[in-house]
Amino acid sequence: MKDKVSTAVIQRLPRYYRYLSDLLEENVERISSSDLAARMHVTASQIRQDLNTFGGFGQQGYGYHVPHLHAEIGKLLGIDQQKYLIIIGAGNLGQALANYQNFTKRGFQVKALFDIDPEVIGRTIQGAQVFPLEYLEAYLEKNAIDIATLTLPRDRAIEVAKRLCRCGIKAIWNFAHTDLQVDEDVLVENVHLSESLMQLSYRMIAARRKQKKTEETGDTGIGERSD
Repeated sequence: MKDKVSTAVIQRLPRYYRYLSDLLEENVERISSSDLAARMHVTASQIRQDLNTFGGFGQQGYGYHVPHLHAEIGKLLGIDQQKYLIIIGAGNLGQALANYQNFTKRGFQVKALFDIDPEVIGRTIQGAQVFPLEYLEAYLEKNAIDIATLTLPRDRAIEVAKRLCRCGIKAIWNFAHTDLQVDEDVLVENVHLSESLMQLSYRMIAARRKQKKTEETGDTGIGERSD
């Protein structure tokens, strides 16, 4: 494996894993890079280049052994190792994340939630209790947690992130509307839902403009036949 793997390749690994999971459910044992590329709407060379970053996994004339490739990418993603999460912010988004069953299938277990709302404190969501936010440090002192998830307003998320760093948390999954500034040894994955929605909106508007231009010019993209 290369010492430095590009962010783009890392971002594509979960997608490979998802498509390979679908293939396993279809009882597909072997697949070529071209067939996998057709399913994923990428090029075969892109797939080979990405997987060669980690040593290949394929055999010329055979393709990829789906169960083996699925297991190896799972190892790269750490899915074969149990990881414990807490969620800070037990509102609608926090509860939705706690209820998401696929986390457990991927090796992620939500151990507890934290909030300041008396209406949700004390509830149990998929086996995880909601604690008062003031108990955060005491809980982390007694429980080994790998990832802290933030589903908080921006200002509160910044303060809570500082508390998490002081407690030794090294990975934060951040849904708050801000890019957190934390210690260099703390990993942060920022998830901005509104940005994703706006990107979709842009693509939708661009498609409408293209369609309108086509209708105005009468250009269907089909050339006239010349005899």
